[in-house]
Amino acid sequence: MHNYQPQLDDVQFVLHNVLHAPKRIAALSPYREVDADLMHQILEESGKFIAEQIAPLNPVGDHVGAHFKDGAVTMPPGFKDAYQAFWQAGWASLCTATDDGGQGLPAVLESVLYEWLSAANHGWTMAPGLLHGAYECIKHHASDALKAQYLHKVGTGEWLATMCLTEPHAGSDLGLASTKAVPQTDGAYLISGTKIFISGGEHDLTDNIVHLVLARLPDAPAGPKGLSLFLVPKFYADGSRSAVYCDRIEEKMGIHASPTCVMRFDEARAWLVGDLGRGLNAMFVMMNAARLHVALQGVGLLDAAWQKANAYAHERRQMRAPRSKVASPNENQGKGSAPADLIIEHPAVRRILDTQRAWIDGARVLAYETGLALDEAKHHPDESQREAAQRWCALITPILKASCTDQGFHGASECLQVFGGHGYVSEWGVEQNVRDARIAMIYEGTNEIQAVDLLMRKVVSDGGMALNAMLDSLAQHLSETKPHEAQVLHLFKRLKATTQMCVTCAPQADGHVRLSWIAGDFLRLATLALLAWSWTRIESANGSDTLRWQAPANALRAWVLPEFDMRSGMIETQLGQ
Repeated sequence: MHNYQPQLDDVQFVLHNVLHAPKRIAALSPYREVDADLMHQILEESGKFIAEQIAPLNPVGDHVGAHFKDGAVTMPPGFKDAYQAFWQAGWASLCTATDDGGQGLPAVLESVLYEWLSAANHGWTMAPGLLHGAYECIKHHASDALKAQYLHKVGTGEWLATMCLTEPHAGSDLGLASTKAVPQTDGAYLISGTKIFISGGEHDLTDNIVHLVLARLPDAPAGPKGLSLFLVPKFYADGSRSAVYCDRIEEKMGIHASPTCVMRFDEARAWLVGDLGRGLNAMFVMMNAARLHVALQGVGLLDAAWQKANAYAHERRQMRAPRSKVASPNENQGKGSAPADLIIEHPAVRRILDTQRAWIDGARVLAYETGLALDEAKHHPDESQREAAQRWCALITPILKASCTDQGFHGASECLQVFGGHGYVSEWGVEQNVRDARIAMIYEGTNEIQAVDLLMRKVVSDGGMALNAMLDSLAQHLSETKPHEAQVLHLFKRLKATTQMCVTCAPQADGHVRLSWIAGDFLRLATLALLAWSWTRIESANGSDTLRWQAPANALRAWVLPEFDMRSGMIETQLGQ
């Protein structure tokens, strides 16, 4: 069993050498005191905490799981102590405003933190995963009275929160939700209904749980516009318990340590968050933050699987490997001294490991860039830069959520292949990575929904203007005289041409149907083009001329980017061009 170890050097390279994060952060007024040394210190300490206290709990979380009895959930051994240490050390409130008990640090640091947490122990990380979104939702939409009672507790992580959307008959189509909210004369509401798939709906990690619940007033119109958002705590200020009950927890494929609850609200006293009929608007603050974290779950789980496979490949000896005239970065010294070679020397194994490394490194560039853009959209002194950052976040969020989680699962399965039969048994731990990663493709909006959101709402709706503007901005720093950059410019050109095909198709009689067929392929095209761009950023950075970075760069161009032609051909066939 190999416990995950955060690799600070790799992350620092992307943040400092590739994205120049310290300089960009220093240009934002709230973070002028956040320099490279402080960022290094925070990440170094978070890496130690995760490696020492969170990663070792991963096996017991998977094997023991959350336990349900008589409406109560007991978390696996060690989980409660680890969570109490987590929030009390300030990790839960890394980006919370200082006025609300937090540290007021940049979002990109939280991005790295949650990537590492998910890699180390996905089931445990589900507990604080919604904290930031719940905090933002309460901060921006709740009344002053609710803020006074709940903002600090949620912002610091002393109390955990849930997002109660899904119902047995209403999954992704939230407009079908039927949970009722009956207004009372004192301004409160009584909530009645059942919600399913509620992560952390019941547990013993914290003294209280704050539920944010979508519900409908008796006279509200049908559909999503009739939904409002309400806050229901597990315990009220006077210590009495609300009428919120956990009826059961699900038996699942993975993340066994995270209780996925069926929650019943039986006239539970609640308070409105935001405006009546605008519950989804308030909830989307949580959902958008959650989608970036889910993307980082994909990156982290793939890195965890890669670490296990890479370690195994450097230990396991099998048949003699075919020799190449081109040296491998992993070529074993003294290779002729034994009848069997380390499997890292086999080209098929190197291909798997280098290809997944290409995805991990490239996805980090895109995800950390998004973390930086979140703060730049709020605080950059230049309005045009704020607009560009906002455009980046709107377009990239569905791409990251879908592509990173898809690769997190399929790439982890590839890493399992390195082990052969040993990967299929639980002793080595990589099969857990595969099981745990699968859920990320489903929750917080399925990957199919992300693809439709990107193509229909973010691209076709404005004739492709926002996407083309983003690509033009990225292209400004590329040169046709450099082969790898010229390749990216070519991919951008083809992506823009495909975008125009989609825009032309949209108003046709069957346009919506045909575009829905190829939405996933379009998202994949955008992913590949952006992944290629991210690698040009890596290769132009100081220190990238080593085998550590050259091997995955070569794998990207040999084994990943050729998919662009296939996806492009599929789209052209479906759109009839």
